[in-house]
Amino acid sequence: MNEIIFMLGDWPVRTIDALIGFGALVLILLAVIAVVIARSGRRGAELAMASAIRADELEERLAQVLHAQSEASGRVDAMTQALAGRQAEMARAVNERLDSVTHRVGQSMEHSTRNTMESLRALHERLGIIDSAHKNLTDLTTQVTTLRDVLANKQSRGAFGQARMEAIVQDGLPKGSYEFQFTLSTGKRPDCVVFLPDQRPLCIDAKFPLEAMTALHDARTDEEKRLATQRLRGDVMKHVSDIAEKYLVTGETQEMALMFVPSESVYAEIHDGFDDVIQKAYRARVVLVSPSLLMLAIQVMQQIMKDARMRDAADQIQTEVIKLGDDLGRLRDRVLKLQKHFADANEDVRQILISADKIEKRAGRIEELDFSKTDAPEGPRLVSGAAELFPRKLQAGE
Repeated sequence: MNEIIFMLGDWPVRTIDALIGFGALVLILLAVIAVVIARSGRRGAELAMASAIRADELEERLAQVLHAQSEASGRVDAMTQALAGRQAEMARAVNERLDSVTHRVGQSMEHSTRNTMESLRALHERLGIIDSAHKNLTDLTTQVTTLRDVLANKQSRGAFGQARMEAIVQDGLPKGSYEFQFTLSTGKRPDCVVFLPDQRPLCIDAKFPLEAMTALHDARTDEEKRLATQRLRGDVMKHVSDIAEKYLVTGETQEMALMFVPSESVYAEIHDGFDDVIQKAYRARVVLVSPSLLMLAIQVMQQIMKDARMRDAADQIQTEVIKLGDDLGRLRDRVLKLQKHFADANEDVRQILISADKIEKRAGRIEELDFSKTDAPEGPRLVSGAAELFPRKLQAGE
């Protein structure tokens, strides 16, 4: 009954208000009618009848209006109930939609949170890797700086080349087959000598023409490159001449010496860009080697020493082989003796089985009290398991 039927301006008109207004209107009409009747009382009896008739009509109309009002109230109630049902359905649908949206939003937020946490964890791992790489890079930078400082000094650079050569030689050759800072009869002392089978040492000297190579790399103009090329060619040929003059002693050392360049890149630059220097070094009986080539040369020297030791021990090896043949002959004789023992044991077992078979037959006749039969020579009857124990005689050489 409190539902709004319509709006009158800004004033909402409800069902109860409409009923009250309608009742008030009826009362006003009745009052007006009463006033009219009172005023017209002087008209006479004829008007009274007309008034009564009008009153009856008004009452009838009022009853019709009340009936229409009741019908309108019923319709309003039905409409109110229908609206309430639809409003409830709409509220339920809205709640379900809100629950669904809330569930989806929750799942989306949970998924986003999980992805965010995984991304953060991966980011922390990457940051840890970056920190480790940065630390390694810092350490590498320090080592490179230290190495650059070492290589900037000639004495330090020479010590670096000699240390690398010593490491390669020590890893590839046995002790006693080489010596560092060996003194020749001329008083010269190469960085390393390797004693080959003919006892003539092979001299190895470490040289590192880094300054000239650096100048060649830093050259920008053609003139600077030309001057750096001449400097590098001159430095390398001076090292080759010094090695050939100091460490190639006729009748004492090998006819060839090795110049060790402790940098693969420097050696490759010299070998690729200065072929004339390499050829001159060959003619001077000096071979330029890089760390990898020195390792290969050391392996070849080791194989040469091994072959020489094999040749020196050839007589001893032949003697040991002859002794091994004698031991093999004695082993064959002892095996043949053992085979004969096995054959004798097999014959003894056969004779024992023959006797056991005779005893078994005699025991059977005694049990049957039959003494009329005489013993006849029969072959041996092997008991169960004997054939498996001695399947056949061993043959010579088995």
